[in-house]
Amino acid sequence: MWTIRPWRGSVYPAKAPQRTWPEHYGQAFGTIELNATHYRIHPPERMAEWAAAMPEDFRFCAKFPAIISHYRRFNDCEGPTDDFIAGLDALGHKRGPSFIQLPPHFAPSQADRLLAYLKGWPRDFEVAVEFRHPQWFAPEPEFEAAVERVWKTMLEHQVGAVISDTALRRDAVHMRMTAPFLLLRFGGYEGHPSDDRRLSDWCERIEAWHSMGLKSVDLLVHQPDSVKTPDTCRRFAELVGERLGAVVRAPMPSLF
Repeated sequence: MWTIRPWRGSVYPAKAPQRTWPEHYGQAFGTIELNATHYRIHPPERMAEWAAAMPEDFRFCAKFPAIISHYRRFNDCEGPTDDFIAGLDALGHKRGPSFIQLPPHFAPSQADRLLAYLKGWPRDFEVAVEFRHPQWFAPEPEFEAAVERVWKTMLEHQVGAVISDTALRRDAVHMRMTAPFLLLRFGGYEGHPSDDRRLSDWCERIEAWHSMGLKSVDLLVHQPDSVKTPDTCRRFAELVGERLGAVVRAPMPSLF
């Protein structure tokens, strides 16, 4: 989000009005996990306005509307889907992969709904799926075939698989790549040494996967209350520069 008040005086100038924060956010970060689209389908005009406030190389990774994934659970979603796509289209070349965060209780027994929806999604709009129910990673025997059918369909349609690197859900670090792009949701722990170790490990994986065809990575950082997020992004940029020789935009130390 770009409405994190504790960033005032660091990411955002102390006296900058909140309406200018998106512009400052774009100068500090290269991407955003756009949660606003999860709670409401915004009109194309609003999406275009957000895009216009960002640098040319900025990427929006929009979360799917809850009305599609959580309330209707992929049934009778033609209208909301069309409206969501219209908003994504308005982002233009600043549109990164969007992602479907499945409800926690959306299990492999409901795989047919997800499959039907993914097959109808336009292929020129990159999309990824975040699985949360444990049976997607360790299915009961009766659902193994359904799970593998979903993974196969994702590979065929170049649908990505979100990898969530966080404590207590190590099964979600599944390492299945079904598309040439990666959405990595990184759960940090306020600068605990494990944060740095995991970021370093990801640099090694990204380097290896790039040699096998990986084209882009969006690191979506989550820290408690978002206070340490700028520090985590800055550290990742340092590691990427050292290990991969790549330049990644990250917040500079406070100048305000």
